[in-house]
Amino acid sequence: MSSEDATAGQAFQDSVRKESRVADHSGTIDEQQMLVSTFFLGDAAFGIDTEQVQEVVRVGDITSVHHAPQYVLGVMNLRGRIATVIDLGIKLDLARTEIGPDSRIFIVEWEGEQIGLLVDRVADAIAIDRTDLKPPPENVRSLQGHQFKGVCSVEGRLVALLDMAAVLDVEGGTESGTARSE
Repeated sequence: MSSEDATAGQAFQDSVRKESRVADHSGTIDEQQMLVSTFFLGDAAFGIDTEQVQEVVRVGDITSVHHAPQYVLGVMNLRGRIATVIDLGIKLDLARTEIGPDSRIFIVEWEGEQIGLLVDRVADAIAIDRTDLKPPPENVRSLQGHQFKGVCSVEGRLVALLDMAAVLDVEGGTESGTARSE
């Protein structure tokens, strides 16, 4: 692991701990709140419950996997563990995520496997009140709405909280799930 990866991962964990202390000034988040890691895909803001995030790493070497679904970029070695990396933009039927200097990979565990979620850029870890989560708008529900736990407004910006079970469900794949021919 490079020192930059360690620093990025540590900074994320420090941000989560700091946000936890800020939430209710006692060091814990109350039962009505949840800590959410936010990030961007293009101009759209999304969030994942921080309890599901193991770490955030810089984009490194990704080895492509032939005949994998379009959203699977490949696999990466994460300090001796193999993680499948998916392009979250494609998985959500948005634009392909262009890898740039601000791109990061959220590492989550799904059914015993390490999964990397490629995003355009990381924002903050924020505490949100569970009662502030609203259902996705009607026009989104039929498309990718089943992949959202809800939406909320944070500092004037709408954040869509992802339902990781629905996002990572292979059976619930989309047209973008068709295999690549490499």
